[in-house]
Amino acid sequence: MTITDTLFQPETWYRPGRGPRYQQLYRHIVSEIRAGVLQPGDQLPPERELAETADISRVTVRKAVSQLVEEGLIEQRRGAGSFVAAASPRLEQSLSSLVSFTETMKARGMEATGVVLAQGLFAPNPDEMVTLGLAAHDKVARINRLRSAGGTPVALEYSSLPRDILRDPGQVGASLYEVLRRDGSAPTRAIQRVTALSLTAPDAEKMKLPEGSAVLQIVRTGYLASGRPIELTRGLYRSDIYDFVSELRLD
Repeated sequence: MTITDTLFQPETWYRPGRGPRYQQLYRHIVSEIRAGVLQPGDQLPPERELAETADISRVTVRKAVSQLVEEGLIEQRRGAGSFVAAASPRLEQSLSSLVSFTETMKARGMEATGVVLAQGLFAPNPDEMVTLGLAAHDKVARINRLRSAGGTPVALEYSSLPRDILRDPGQVGASLYEVLRRDGSAPTRAIQRVTALSLTAPDAEKMKLPEGSAVLQIVRTGYLASGRPIELTRGLYRSDIYDFVSELRLD
């Protein structure tokens, strides 16, 4: 029995009550790829053989593999089979420079795109009131965006700013900082806190990752030169392709 045969025995991936079989098989293969058990270039067993080993129908196998192909984790070669795709290049972003996601990707020769998931003016929540110094009767501009690099979703960003700093959230497209700089209200410094967490089901669906996938969370508070806090952003970044780098100097 080969290692791939062992990987796809029903007891290694199927749990009653944990969702449809094709979703469980999909999550299992993603997990094995992320863990390095399945390496780029490794071939999956043929559809018929995988269905027999996993004790499922070929339709179920096809649905799981199709989802993996759609997300770029598996590539199908005509007449050869299904193979683990080459790993995406890791993206580095400095924690020491105040640059936007769009600027970072452009500097690496990659196309940065963003999909606005929600935007508008709202009553501030307690975190926004404390961090941005707002009163309950004030309004806060919120922009929730899915950020992609080279067509691959890599981050979710939830940003909040006082209404007088961003009066019309609808004017923000790919780059929030571009709009703020144009208006002369971009932050000149920021404090960022980095933590690791697991994706909730709604965020995982947006990023096309399995629920519970490990991501890096960065909570950033941006300040004007006067010291006024004007930006609160919570970002979730794929830990499998994203690195945050900081330079330390001896004062």
